[in-house]
Amino acid sequence: MKFRLFREWQLALPLALAFAALFLAPLLLLVGVSFYNDDKITQPGFASWLKFYGDPFNYKVIGDTLLLGAKTVCTTVLIGYPLALVYLDLSARLQKVLLFIIVMPLLLSVVVRTFAWIVVLGHEGVVNSVLISLGVISEPLKLLQTELGLVISLTQIEMPLMLLPLISVMSRLDPNLRDASAALGASRWRTLFTVILPLSMPGLVAGCLLVFASSTTAFISQTVIGGVRLIYLPLVIWQQSLVVYHWPLAAVASLSLVVSVLSIVAALSWVGRRSGGYVNG
Repeated sequence: MKFRLFREWQLALPLALAFAALFLAPLLLLVGVSFYNDDKITQPGFASWLKFYGDPFNYKVIGDTLLLGAKTVCTTVLIGYPLALVYLDLSARLQKVLLFIIVMPLLLSVVVRTFAWIVVLGHEGVVNSVLISLGVISEPLKLLQTELGLVISLTQIEMPLMLLPLISVMSRLDPNLRDASAALGASRWRTLFTVILPLSMPGLVAGCLLVFASSTTAFISQTVIGGVRLIYLPLVIWQQSLVVYHWPLAAVASLSLVVSVLSIVAALSWVGRRSGGYVNG
């Protein structure tokens, strides 16, 4: 038994060393840099922490960053969950086609997808052109450099992260469950909310976790689509590290982003474990 455990640790050791070198060591270095007062990193102290958390504006930035992730999660769930239900009812051939369409955006660079949304959301873009031609609006809407436009673009960019775990879980559901529910007199809506939704909750939680973590740290999309008028933590980190060159303050902002996002992720993981335990009885 001990020899078997030793062999398992040997297999896990390379991954553990890579994790320590690529994640743990830089994180510890970031923590160390944050406890300096000056941009030259010569005077140890807590001035950077006091400066960051002594400014009420930074609390608003943290709240706006987390709220952006929450809004993106809500929109991806509202669009992605019905799409996952459609996937279940398709034939095997159409499921492959839909799965390819879902995965295809992941094959493109996020920079390409983000700049494509500039064309779509611009004053003379596809959205405004269609709305004007239909007579819905008389003048172009301002969608770029707004939170609405940013949420729309992030919803499309992050949609595969929601659909892939959701479809993976829902594909393993027994198709006879819906027939059994209908035989017992349940309507389609009641079957959805009492049978399918609880059983698919682990995949839904996993998708929410991935979308939230990715959208709150999507620096390129936040900067290009949102512009400098919308300030989120990734932009603050970039400004402090590469514009102002105040590395301790940038380290404090980075750690604040890591802790705030991981707190939400931990809460979602706890919900996922609870829902998994519920499903497994």
